[in-house]
Amino acid sequence: MKFNYLHKLLLVPFSFLLCSCGDEPIPKPNCQLSLEYPSASYDKLASKCNFEFDVNTLSEVSFKENCALEVNYSKMKATLYLTYKPVDNNIEKLLRDAQKLTYEHVIKADDIIEQPFVNSDTKVYGMFYEVGGNAATNIQFYVTDSTKNFITGSLYFYSKPNFDSILPAANYIKADVRKIMETMKWK
Repeated sequence: MKFNYLHKLLLVPFSFLLCSCGDEPIPKPNCQLSLEYPSASYDKLASKCNFEFDVNTLSEVSFKENCALEVNYSKMKATLYLTYKPVDNNIEKLLRDAQKLTYEHVIKADDIIEQPFVNSDTKVYGMFYEVGGNAATNIQFYVTDSTKNFITGSLYFYSKPNFDSILPAANYIKADVRKIMETMKWK
């Protein structure tokens, strides 16, 4: 049997089908950085100030003037700034200033979630703010006994705010801030 022109025409497409069988190339998704941090362990912060709380052992605490503190997270390139102010018939002003500081970020924030905090046993009352989006700070809070002591806190990263990039670190530090609020005791 002779190969005629029709057989040759059919042989060419079938040979391409046989050669092209195999795994289809699949585009790979953009890779995302997987940031994992060790489990947190806490120690009581020793200070001469009117308060004490538990602080993450991976952080470095430095004391400033008037019982202000900086809790540095060098691996995450972040600092939690704590400011202490005595209450002297000015609780309304302190509360208003703390709320104003948080809501100044509303321009860049996608949302601001308020979570009240109350511990009647230790007389610690406050508010935890989670600022979503590309705001300069992602976490702010205040705690007070409403008669003598008032502390505000703000978390800042050493980079341009990009919420998706800093989210794992922000979540890790958010747990530390909650621990600070939960373990706060007035002297």
